[in-house]
Amino acid sequence: MFSNSGKSENPQLNAQMKVLVIDDETNFTDEIEEFLQNQGYISYTANNVQKGRTILKNQDIDLLILDVRLKGVSGLDILKEVKENYPKLEVIIVSAHGDMETVITALRNGAIDYLKKPFRHTDIQIAIQRTRKFIDLHRVIKTMEEKNSLISRTLQEKIKREFIGESHQIKDVLEMALTASKYKDTSVLITGESGTGKENIARIIHYESDRKDNVFCAVNSSAITDSLLESEFFGHKKGSFTGAINDKKGFFEVSDQGTLFLDEIADMPINLQAKILRAIEEKTITRVGETDPVSTDFRIIAATNHDIDQLIEEKKFRLDLLHRLNTIHIHIPPLRERIDDIEPLLRYFVSEFARKLNKPIPQIGKDTIANLKNYPFPGNVRELRNMIERAIILCKGDTLTANDFQTKIQSEPEAQREKVNFNLEENELNLIRLALKEKFYNQNKSAELLGITRDSLIRRMKKFSIQVSKSEKSK
Repeated sequence: MFSNSGKSENPQLNAQMKVLVIDDETNFTDEIEEFLQNQGYISYTANNVQKGRTILKNQDIDLLILDVRLKGVSGLDILKEVKENYPKLEVIIVSAHGDMETVITALRNGAIDYLKKPFRHTDIQIAIQRTRKFIDLHRVIKTMEEKNSLISRTLQEKIKREFIGESHQIKDVLEMALTASKYKDTSVLITGESGTGKENIARIIHYESDRKDNVFCAVNSSAITDSLLESEFFGHKKGSFTGAINDKKGFFEVSDQGTLFLDEIADMPINLQAKILRAIEEKTITRVGETDPVSTDFRIIAATNHDIDQLIEEKKFRLDLLHRLNTIHIHIPPLRERIDDIEPLLRYFVSEFARKLNKPIPQIGKDTIANLKNYPFPGNVRELRNMIERAIILCKGDTLTANDFQTKIQSEPEAQREKVNFNLEENELNLIRLALKEKFYNQNKSAELLGITRDSLIRRMKKFSIQVSKSEKSK
């Protein structure tokens, strides 16, 4: 059946590779089994289809060598069956009666190669080695995918651990984030002071969504110079402007099938906002220097620490863009408003930095927790995290005390400013309540009396948790 002989040039390549031969000619299976074993393969043979099915079911076969003509059944039908049940199994078809139509059908149905009997040892050897390289490539890709998947899962768990807390406020935030993750095309706006964890919430939404296996592209809108904003977001063609030495994809294209996180969205220049709005609505962009539009499927999550209502009234932010971004709104309260979260965050970061810095995990004094709960944390969770890292580094004993933390006491001017800000918010709250009562809780008329838009009034009512009962509406 064979002519000539040959040894594998690289026996290590063949190690542990499992090959099954299905052919109803005993002489052929005996001869090819001997050849495969001499080459270092783990070989199995079957002279009927039923035995072949049993071996496939019980062994993790890498390669199937299959005859086209078998007793009572077509090898091409078996090929279809194999590719349906074992789609990653590679198949080499062999036959003594093959014609071009059979070859084409076999390859179309998933065979990786075709050999006509009789063939030489070197022919089957080359075919198997060629297939082995293909199998090894797929194994490398699978390993990389599994590694990336593991990294993604590790990252997800890390994000969730760092965004911990026991307050009802933070539990509400996480519940909203998980709800938003179920709708992979819905835009989300995250608001909150600097350091509250807006990007962490955005990542939780992404990694819990159907887009989790694709890119999460985080962009700080305030960190890009005005002259490069359009190029960075939409990409450009080589030579379209000075410095454009290569074609470049913008953030919208890079985020295809994934999530584009626009941090500090309120800092985006007003002249670019209209183009951003159009790209979000149409899911197409045009690179700088080109005229043909490019489709891209991305999800937008935006974040800001600014008062967008004020920026809209100052004509610094587009109301229509806000409406497009604000399908789901998640507000993260500052740490000083959820002091119940300080202790669990403290314990988590102490444990994390002690391990990272290879130091024993210290005890935490009661005075330490009480002191931190009385501190306003203008830098929020980010400030607490940095504060704990410093304390772990400088701690000399086995217990963290209040003296290990730099909790700056407010100066009189700072305290006075905070008091003024509180009074301003209290006055705004009272004005809204008075306007609603004056206009019998008609939102349009109340907004007109206050000199703001109805949308702005509704957002302020949500901010201050102002709810109007049915009895008040009917007065």
